[in-house]
Amino acid sequence: MSDRPIQRRPTAVVVGASAAGLFAATALAEFADVTVLERDRLPQGPEPRRGVPQALHAHLLWSGGVAAFDELLPGVIDEAVARGARLVHIMGDMVSRAPNEVWFRRFTATRHRNLVCTRPLLDHVLATRALSDPRITLRERTTATGLDGSAARISGVRLRSGDQEEVLRADLVVDASGRGSRTAHWLRDLGLPQVAERRVDAGVRYATRLYKAPGGTTAIGFPLVNVQPNSAKPPGRAGIIVPVENGQWIVTLSGSRGGEPSADPERFVDFALGLDDPVIGELLRDAEPLGDVVTSRSTANQRRYYEKMTSWPDGLVVLGDAVVSYNPVYGHGLTVAAQCALALRDTLRAHGITEAGTARRVQRAAAGPVGAAWDLAVGQDMFYPGACDSPPTVMERLLARYVDRCVETAAGNPRALGALLDVMSLSAPPTRLFSPDMLRPMLLGPRRPRLDAAPLRDDERDSALG
Repeated sequence: MSDRPIQRRPTAVVVGASAAGLFAATALAEFADVTVLERDRLPQGPEPRRGVPQALHAHLLWSGGVAAFDELLPGVIDEAVARGARLVHIMGDMVSRAPNEVWFRRFTATRHRNLVCTRPLLDHVLATRALSDPRITLRERTTATGLDGSAARISGVRLRSGDQEEVLRADLVVDASGRGSRTAHWLRDLGLPQVAERRVDAGVRYATRLYKAPGGTTAIGFPLVNVQPNSAKPPGRAGIIVPVENGQWIVTLSGSRGGEPSADPERFVDFALGLDDPVIGELLRDAEPLGDVVTSRSTANQRRYYEKMTSWPDGLVVLGDAVVSYNPVYGHGLTVAAQCALALRDTLRAHGITEAGTARRVQRAAAGPVGAAWDLAVGQDMFYPGACDSPPTVMERLLARYVDRCVETAAGNPRALGALLDVMSLSAPPTRLFSPDMLRPMLLGPRRPRLDAAPLRDDERDSALG
């Protein structure tokens, strides 16, 4: 009989069964037994849930997120499609007007396929797959109340479940509890300094209404229709139609300070008709609404720079909205959550879960996708009046002008569009915008004139308008 001691499998705790939390749990299960703490009960089907304030608004998953989803949970995208989600070609299956008021031509040469469906469907498919892993245990109606350990190492989580309080020990704690994360306060209680934060708030309000897809639009695979806001002409008003499962359209309208949409259902279509281009309002004029208007103001860009702290405890990682939350109009939150989970997995493959410095390495690795999406979001939102404490710098203004040129070029050139979408989908770094695919057509000029109207095909328009 061997006297060799049996090695204990490491343990990890994830705070929050958000998308970020489930991705983190999936990544961690390769290295540890994982317990996910969730203060609510998860719905049994594709239904809205507490803790996801944007759940009823329009969502799309960029192709960078599609790839990350499938790398973490192979086949999960196919499962979503089997349940009614769509993989849409960007721009072939999209009618989109850019912030600088240029309509994109519907080129089909790019490789980008974005996933569109309701957020409850996507969350349900994700939770079902992630929680089927026997190495992951879900504890519902359980609230994390603090960190256990010291400024040098976190050793677990203090929690409350009903009237019971306990400490759950773990080799690694991941906070994925969302915008309301208490980690910054808990670290201060342990004697660590205040984390640096930045907030850029364009004051955007969202209003969403569900519609029955008109006429024969479902049969022909009706495109997404998107009118983006122009930050140079505040208030920025925007709208998007997203055809989703069950023969329905999610329509989300938005406006920044002074131009917010109303919760009044009688004013919904009028707001859409009042956008810089009325195409969304025209498509909705005779469409059948399914329910009331739902509004939200949780749209500020907010970032906590944990990766820059001079001292960081072993055994703690912060991911998802607990680190950064974006204006949902850019659709990057889910993609960043999945890419950060991949950063967690890859770091743990190179360094042991209990090794000194591993948690800090993960935090810094996650800052890559976090920062890429942050620059894209605040690069637009910072130009709205009152969005941030200080005006944009000269460099930020120059970069914004260059991105405008990139968008204008991509609207009329398929190679430039491919480069732009590589960056927008978080599939390539921002340096891709300085590649020959972008610079050459930018210097040579457009081959064809700008489009002066939304590029809907006749059959698409006829199917929607009857």
